[in-house]
Amino acid sequence: MSDYTAPWWLPGGHLQTVYASLRPPPRVPLERERWETPDGDFIDVDYAGEARARRLLVLFHGLEGGSQSHYARAFAAHACAAGWRLALPQWRGCSGEPNRKPRAYHSGDSDEVDWILQRFAARTVELFAAGVSLGGNALLKWLGERAEEARRIVRRAAAVSAPLDLGAAGRALDRGLNRILYTRHFLSTLRPKSLEKLERFPGLYDTALVRRARTMHEFDDAVTAPLHGFRDADDYWARASSSPWLSAVRVPTLVLNARNDPFLPEAALEAAARQASSSLLLEFPRTGGHAGFLEGPFPGRHTWLPRHLVQFLGA
Repeated sequence: MSDYTAPWWLPGGHLQTVYASLRPPPRVPLERERWETPDGDFIDVDYAGEARARRLLVLFHGLEGGSQSHYARAFAAHACAAGWRLALPQWRGCSGEPNRKPRAYHSGDSDEVDWILQRFAARTVELFAAGVSLGGNALLKWLGERAEEARRIVRRAAAVSAPLDLGAAGRALDRGLNRILYTRHFLSTLRPKSLEKLERFPGLYDTALVRRARTMHEFDDAVTAPLHGFRDADDYWARASSSPWLSAVRVPTLVLNARNDPFLPEAALEAAARQASSSLLLEFPRTGGHAGFLEGPFPGRHTWLPRHLVQFLGA
């Protein structure tokens, strides 16, 4: 059980989620490197910390996030202070420039995780991996799929606020206040990106369905599923979820999810816990929201989360 408790002045999962994202820590200087992918596309990787650092942490960001997400800035600052090197690979199309290929990225993109981590593993001896939200789900799925092989690549791993059951998470996001606060925010960038992609690659999916999408289910049905080989949104949510793979994880891994996370019902956490292998350390604090976890007096600090994860990873 985690020792985390949200500050008294920041009550409730919604406030803990939204406030943390609206008050990111200061920017940290980053160095960018472009990688050409095996299929003729590219990703951009941002780095923080000393290039000669012995330990490298690869951080996979969440849906429509990136190197300037509040949690990414917090990890970058902590890595520099702790003597680690941090690498922040951007999912395709998330680094400020459209990717070249029709495909984009999705919550179960474990093949992309594998290619990225294999390439890092060839460069360093002490490799660690963490993922937040979508990135955490994709990382956990990779850890389960690769099982023993993953142990030869990363020493330890961590997932923060991962939507372990994408169906439960998607249905939660499409209801009530969640739909107003979060789904509308995600679709404000996902829809324009998808329509721009159609201009370059006509016929990928139905333009009218993209324009009409007002829920995550409608968007994943219209875009994510056909773009990445799934039958429909329900098939995508089922096959891309990490929860069925938790029993196969062999790398020591921290799974941190707040019970008041608006993105994932508490019942889904309990169901996932029943499938967890002995290699997983499950921490489900009562508070924290979705990737919030601020600490201290007002206006709060983004220090608990990177400190807690690096402490686990470096043990």
